[in-house]
Amino acid sequence: MKFRRSDGISRTVEAREDVLDVALIGGGIMPATLGAMLAKLQPDWSTVLIERLDELAGESSGPWNNAGTGHSGLCEPNYMPDPADPEKAANIGRLFRLSRQFWEALLDDGSLPRPASFLNPAPHLTIAFGERDIAYLRRRYETLRSLPLFSGMEYSEDPATIGGWVPLIMAGRRPGEPLAATRHPAGTDIDFGALTTALTEVATGNGAQVLLGHEVTGLRRDSDGIWRLVVRDRNTGARRVIRARFVFAGAGGQTLRLLQKARIPEVRGYAVFPFGAQFLRTDRPAVVDRHDAKVYGRAALGAPPMSVPHLDKRIVEGREALLFGPYATFSTRLLKYGRPTELFATLRWANLPVLVAAGLQNLGLVRYLAGQLLATRRRKFAQLRRFYPEADPADWYPIQAGQRAQLVLPDPHKVGVLTFGTELVTAADGTLAGLLGASPGASTAPAIMRELLGRCFPQYTERWEPALCLLFPGA
Repeated sequence: MKFRRSDGISRTVEAREDVLDVALIGGGIMPATLGAMLAKLQPDWSTVLIERLDELAGESSGPWNNAGTGHSGLCEPNYMPDPADPEKAANIGRLFRLSRQFWEALLDDGSLPRPASFLNPAPHLTIAFGERDIAYLRRRYETLRSLPLFSGMEYSEDPATIGGWVPLIMAGRRPGEPLAATRHPAGTDIDFGALTTALTEVATGNGAQVLLGHEVTGLRRDSDGIWRLVVRDRNTGARRVIRARFVFAGAGGQTLRLLQKARIPEVRGYAVFPFGAQFLRTDRPAVVDRHDAKVYGRAALGAPPMSVPHLDKRIVEGREALLFGPYATFSTRLLKYGRPTELFATLRWANLPVLVAAGLQNLGLVRYLAGQLLATRRRKFAQLRRFYPEADPADWYPIQAGQRAQLVLPDPHKVGVLTFGTELVTAADGTLAGLLGASPGASTAPAIMRELLGRCFPQYTERWEPALCLLFPGA
């Protein structure tokens, strides 16, 4: 089932004085996960999900707006910059295991469709070119191999072995070129768009309402403590008011602006900086059929964490393709289908110094971004050929991925700290929450939403514990 405006589900919530239990802002993986979770934990609650586009998962949760990697710490060097320190990679692995448990619990009780509709096996690899990166990868492997979550990882510097794992990468490569790879066969490719739709169906099956093509333009607390959302129909211009006891803003780059509208002090000084990404894509079967993995390299010296290059197998609605990238882009939009003024709408006297200081402290990032924006197609294609020497430019075409709003946090010493992760922000009384930041958010959504439940609904902890044990049996 596709949730689209034409399905007629943008009805309801007509009575201005009705008070709903939960309002979810955003039609991506985070609100969908929370909606499904609450449907299982508190089925008597009334819920509405509000999405500004005319379909769900139209932004960063869309399958072609991200690389679909089930981030589990298996292959991404940016999650383990120090090859002797596995803490972050191991934590991401634990969080992704919770995600798998949550999805499997919903599959077991019939709430989700067969897993192949959103999850397919795809081995995860890390490839190292040159002695510097080989030394890093060898140390990383030795560090991780003793941990249970990584015990299935293999390491090789043998070209024949690596060629058996990823023939596309080895074909046409210069004999004697030093390289190494690690491989874990239990990796996955995830269609977060299909998963978002399936999780939303769990919520709507329990009576939740969905408003597509509607945008939240106002968010204030009434004198009785109930949140008042002013919602505009983007097609007709009509406005309505929705009142809710609890609000979650999971609207990607728009989340900070919504929390600012709510005037909660917890986001004072917070800022966001937008990054876009472009990928090269091929659908040619003769190429796609030769690569059945997600392969990550190491970022160039001085490049930011989100620049880690990767060649990914994608399976979306049964169709296979390959993506390579990312190539950074820049826009003042905070959403792929947003407005050019969105960044400026988040600026405040309290966060301007934070944003400026973060820029001054990350001049290398600024130079990297400028270089990416000026890069020619020939230069971009040379990066692909580092992974796939026989790549033919005629087989590949560029696609624009989703827009990320990287979080910039105020810091008493550094003034501004650019972060490359996600942060859950909650109001002091727990009636409002929002998720800021980016990767590896989608892959760890169930764990993040479980944390939200504990912070925002502590009075329900004991009541929900039996149901949570069923949803997260290994937690």
